[in-house]
Amino acid sequence: MSQMRVEAPEEAARAFDVTHAGVLRIAVPMMIAYLSTPLVSLVATGVIGQLRDEALIGGVALAAVIFDVIFVSFNFLRGATTGFTAQAVGAGDRRAEQRMLLGGLVIALVSGLLLLLLHVPIGKAGLFILGANGPVADAASIYFGWRVWSAPFVLINFVIFGWVIGRGEAVAALILQTVLNGLNILLSFWWVLGLGWGIAGVAIAGLVAEAVTAFLGLFLILRRTEKSLWEIPDVKSLRLLFSVNSDMMIRSLSLLIGLSFFTRQSGMLGIDILAANTILLRFYFFGVAFLDGIATAAEQLAGRAVGARYRPAFDRMITLTTLWGFIFAALVSAAFLVSGSWVISMTSPTDDITALATTFLPYAAILPLIGVVAFQMDGIYIGATWSRQMRNLMLISLAIYFAAWSVLQPAFGNHGLWIALILFQSIRSIVFRWMLPRLAAKTFKEA
Repeated sequence: MSQMRVEAPEEAARAFDVTHAGVLRIAVPMMIAYLSTPLVSLVATGVIGQLRDEALIGGVALAAVIFDVIFVSFNFLRGATTGFTAQAVGAGDRRAEQRMLLGGLVIALVSGLLLLLLHVPIGKAGLFILGANGPVADAASIYFGWRVWSAPFVLINFVIFGWVIGRGEAVAALILQTVLNGLNILLSFWWVLGLGWGIAGVAIAGLVAEAVTAFLGLFLILRRTEKSLWEIPDVKSLRLLFSVNSDMMIRSLSLLIGLSFFTRQSGMLGIDILAANTILLRFYFFGVAFLDGIATAAEQLAGRAVGARYRPAFDRMITLTTLWGFIFAALVSAAFLVSGSWVISMTSPTDDITALATTFLPYAAILPLIGVVAFQMDGIYIGATWSRQMRNLMLISLAIYFAAWSVLQPAFGNHGLWIALILFQSIRSIVFRWMLPRLAAKTFKEA
């Protein structure tokens, strides 16, 4: 088993209680924080939609896929940092906490600079793979050319958010996320509609927002850490980071491949379908914000329980995050069905696309209920750093998704594409939950 964890400084378990209030104290602020992330994409889509050019919406969508692949590929920096930090908190080991934080920051900075060095071939390859051409490709190139300069700041922010979440400081994470996304939204309106910068304005807004947030986060780190406990990560720590990070990278890539493939196949069905599905995916990402809030609570509490070697807290965490996950998922799905038509009409550039998006709205509305267990399991596996198992189960889920698509889309068109995406989330929920009991038994037996 590749399960890695920070070792506790003593053998005895460190007991702590997991309560409804404790779960919500982490989940609710993180939901609010995560909600602002899809709001940025929705605002960007709406702002560009005001320019009344379908090619611009398609270009932003395709360029966003490239950045999703790039940045989500490095999202392991947040996940691994959260897991190791939570385990260090559970073990009461501040030195290990800061050692893993420093290792993550070094990896983030080096990786960000490498992305800048290679951004030209990455951009060209991405647009080629996505089949971009004509005005859509031109728009995507402009967006990519500006947005890519935010890479080092994005990766540093991953580590900062992972550390803050791992410490259970949900309010601090909320403040950082609000600064990031609030600034992004304000600058997008100003630079696109106010100054007429077009797609470049949206991209530059993202760059500036990421940079400001990174510097604010680094200032927070200096205030919350102890100078006497800083030390260069040793070989064992770096090996743990790279081992877990590589597995989490494959997991993140698999998830993004599934969503990116959905966007690519939408484009193959026509520019109207691409625009409609792009709008509907914003509903999905709004739902993910709520599910990620629960996943974050599961992540922090699972990591803390593993670090503390305390199985009762782990079991209680599963029960409570399952309960609250389904409550919030049901509320979100109902809200999508009630308000979906209005939101679509506000963001769609044409009546035809409005009609298409409304037709397929029920698929987007049901996704939160279908995917709630999958996101909860993601949080638990990340917190416990069960990285190899997470990687393998995600690859199995992705293979089943592709098999379902190969049958369903040719037979049912866009309906088939949406059904395949729903099956992808369903399989993730089933296989991750099926493996959970045996992983927990082995982890706490070893502890």
